[in-house]
Amino acid sequence: MKIPEDAVLIKQGAEAVSFTKEHSHKKKTKGCIAKERFKKTYRHPDLDQFLTARRVIQEARCLQKCKKAGMDTPTVYYIDVPSATIFMENIIGLTVKQKLLQNQDDGYKNVDTDALAEKIGTSLAKMHDLNIIHGDLTTSNLLIREKGDSVVIIDFGLSSTSLLIEDKAVDLYVLERAFSSTHPQTESMFAMILDHYFKNSKQAKQVSRKLEDVRMRGRKRTMVG
Repeated sequence: MKIPEDAVLIKQGAEAVSFTKEHSHKKKTKGCIAKERFKKTYRHPDLDQFLTARRVIQEARCLQKCKKAGMDTPTVYYIDVPSATIFMENIIGLTVKQKLLQNQDDGYKNVDTDALAEKIGTSLAKMHDLNIIHGDLTTSNLLIREKGDSVVIIDFGLSSTSLLIEDKAVDLYVLERAFSSTHPQTESMFAMILDHYFKNSKQAKQVSRKLEDVRMRGRKRTMVG
């Protein structure tokens, strides 16, 4: 399946480029997204094809596992391995980053941060209980649906499966750093995210202890420079 010539570029990242195409026969939807991974020209073509295919399949599997577990993730429609492209649901809504930035000046008074934190923390706990590591947790990769206000975790391009508590703690630490660097005065909100995460996680104590270790290492690196 090829990406239509009139598809619209919506995002270009370090690993992939995403297009969208509206379905004229489905007026109630906004079509689908086609996410195509780049070829790495510095690698041997056969090796690149093998590694890229494996990454595409891994991303799709992680999305499917999360969906089956009751998480809100984009629905995968089709996987074209030869072209390294995943066709998936185009979700209409704002990212958590957009939502918070829009309400930053008035101290997030128009944002139900308690409800948002609960949704984020609960979803992340479910994901980690599946031993799925997102790999790029930022507020740009958390999307609030226009209808229903559920939080959708998107962009599993760097996702992996891991039993290591360390990997789960690092996932949370990356998100914590995203909040602190982009959204001032959200410390209490992130604390609520962790609270709901630990309430729902099957490995709450282990992840909590490891997160403190990861934070300590992060602080030491910051001090050393």
